[in-house]
Amino acid sequence: MVKVLITGSNGQVGSCLVKQLQACQNTEILAVDRNELDITSQSDVIKIVNEFKPHIIINAAAHTAVDKAEIETDLSYAINHDGPLYLAQAAESTGAALLHISTDYVFAGDKEGIYSETDTVKPQGVYGTSKLAGEKAVIDTCSRTIILRTAWVFGEDGNNFVKTMLRLAEQRDELGVVDDQFGGPTYAGDIAAALITIANDIMVQGNNFDHSHYGIYHFSGLPHTSWCGFAQTIFEKAVEQKVLGEAPIVKGIKTEDYPTLAKRPANSKLDTQKITETFGIQPSDWLCALSQLSNYQ
Repeated sequence: MVKVLITGSNGQVGSCLVKQLQACQNTEILAVDRNELDITSQSDVIKIVNEFKPHIIINAAAHTAVDKAEIETDLSYAINHDGPLYLAQAAESTGAALLHISTDYVFAGDKEGIYSETDTVKPQGVYGTSKLAGEKAVIDTCSRTIILRTAWVFGEDGNNFVKTMLRLAEQRDELGVVDDQFGGPTYAGDIAAALITIANDIMVQGNNFDHSHYGIYHFSGLPHTSWCGFAQTIFEKAVEQKVLGEAPIVKGIKTEDYPTLAKRPANSKLDTQKITETFGIQPSDWLCALSQLSNYQ
C-alpha cells in the first residue's frame, strides 16, 4: 500500500490529484487543504507527516495571487518558501519522496525560444522569487525531490483564465486581451496525471525509491499561443458546444495597455522534452481539455 499526502487538495491541481488517486489501487490518500494543514506551521507539518507516514508527499499548495504577492510579501514567502521547506524537512526525516509544483515565473521571460530546465532563473516579482526560493529550499533539504514547473494552469475547479473568459463573454460584446505574452496553457488534470506517473515511476517494490530521476522537470501544454489566441480558442469552442450563443469580439492589446502590479513574463514557453524522455509524459493537450466547457461554469 502506497501512502500519499496531498497538500492544497482543494486547489486546481490538488482536486484533480484527489480524484485521480482515488481510482488507483493499493493507494491510501491523505488530502489536506489549509483548513486541515497550515504548511507554514512547522510543528503542524511534522505532526501530520509523522502520524500518516506517507511514502510520497505531493505539494500542490501555493500562494498564486501574482499581483497580491507584491503586497502580501510575507504571506507569499511563508506559503511558497517556508511551507515547502517544512515539507522537505519532514520528507527527508521520514524517508518520503517530495513532488513539488513550481512555475514559469522563475524565469525573466525575455528569452527567444523555449525555456529548458537548465536555463538561468531570474524572477521578476515577488511571486516568482518566492517560488524560486521554495525550489532551492526543497532541493537543498530533501534528497528525494521532484520539482515540476508548469504554466498557465486552468481546470474545472478554482479560478482561472478559462472561467474568467467565459464569465466576461456573458457580460461583454468585445474584449481586449494581451497578445504579446506567449506560453502553453496547461490543464490541471494533466498536471495531476503527470505527477501520478512520476510517483509510480520512482516507486519500486518494497516501497523503496529509484533515485535516478530526481530533479527539475518542465510540464506545460502545446501548441504554444498568446493569451489573446487562448481566449479566441475558448470562445470558438464555447460556441461550438453551445455554452455561448455568440463569441465576443476579441481585440489584441499590448502588455503596456493592461498594467498590473506584477510584471508578467513575455515568454512562458517551457521545453517539455526532458519529462517526455524520462517518464514518457506528453505535453498537456489543452485543446482536448476544452472539449467540455460546460464543466467550467
